[in-house]
Amino acid sequence: MTTSSPPPASPSGPPHHTRPVRRLTARGRAEAHRVASPLELFFDLCFVVAVAQAGVELVHAIAESHTGEGIANYAMMFFAIWWAWMNFTWFASAYDNDDVLYRIVTLIQIAGVLVLAAGVSQAFQDHDFLAVWLGYVIMRLAMTAQWLRVAVSGEGPERTMALRYAGGVVLCQIGWLGLLLLPEAGRPWLFLGMAVLEMCVPLYAEKDHPTAWHPHHIAERYGLFTIIVLGETIAAATVAVKSGIDESRALIELLPIAAGGLLIIFAAWWIYFLVPIHGHLRSSREAFVWGYGHYVVFASAAAIGAGLEVAVEQAIGKAHIPTLAASSAVTLPTALYLLTVWALHARHFKVGLAQQLVLPITALLVICCTFLGEWAVLAAGLVSALAVAVGTVLTARRAARGSARRGASPASGAAV
Repeated sequence: MTTSSPPPASPSGPPHHTRPVRRLTARGRAEAHRVASPLELFFDLCFVVAVAQAGVELVHAIAESHTGEGIANYAMMFFAIWWAWMNFTWFASAYDNDDVLYRIVTLIQIAGVLVLAAGVSQAFQDHDFLAVWLGYVIMRLAMTAQWLRVAVSGEGPERTMALRYAGGVVLCQIGWLGLLLLPEAGRPWLFLGMAVLEMCVPLYAEKDHPTAWHPHHIAERYGLFTIIVLGETIAAATVAVKSGIDESRALIELLPIAAGGLLIIFAAWWIYFLVPIHGHLRSSREAFVWGYGHYVVFASAAAIGAGLEVAVEQAIGKAHIPTLAASSAVTLPTALYLLTVWALHARHFKVGLAQQLVLPITALLVICCTFLGEWAVLAAGLVSALAVAVGTVLTARRAARGSARRGASPASGAAV
């Protein structure tokens, strides 16, 4: 992440050297055709394993009427996953030299998230955070090693920045030991304090020398992870519906949930990828807010899948919770996703009050759908799809009016 003006662009282009270990120097912000590497895609897919585990445990907690505790644990687990993913993403955007050592350290980070994923169940059910903490240590110490490589390769302000990152990460890891040592009542407060401290590390480290992250690359990386999370949401909901049909032959009861869930996820994809957000990331301040705000985007997107599973289990009688609770497990994260994507993405590209109000009003209507009983999920899906349609019509009309006035082709714009 960066908190000030970017440094001058270094020579563009990906590394072409053949030596197995090279200096870890900054890449250029002006590189053309900068895209995600196969290693980054592999990294994302492995991280989604941990996201899926957190979602499964959230389903169990809500289905067993431990909603508050389940949401708190989910927020903590998801922060650890998201923060490690985000730190690697911004680092790789600035310093990926794709040498052997870089690949090995990145694979170690992947191993760390798999250890964390293996411990999610114990953390939720037994409040045992040992495996989660160990996995997080592996990921973060690997990240520290990368920053130390930058410090060795760099000099002056860049070297100071890298050392600040390395020291900050290590100090935070010492603080997270409290999850193992403190009584259960003190752990939520520790989490809040340590989460704030973790997010302050980039602010401190980059105050004199920001990293040379690439706007197009960052936008693509976040978009790809959003796709993977939404894909995991569809997979989890599909498995839940299939299991419900196999166990209870309740096809008629599950059709509204399946259809509504699919519409919600389709609309979530459409709304997120409607605008080319990389242009908005030219500002360091906006990039900072945008990057941190995606904690809510990713967490709510994954929670939609968990909510659909809860709705399916309630419909077939496996989850003994009220219909209202099952419906809210879908509608509330959907509304949160819509509002967050509007705040981070869409509002910067909307023109006029009507376009600005589409997503906030949609979020409010989705929340109102909670009270429609067994039709709540289907209604929320229809409302989400209607938002896409209304936004598209508004944009088309405005573009047509602009074309008529200018006598030129309509300018493109945000639909929802």
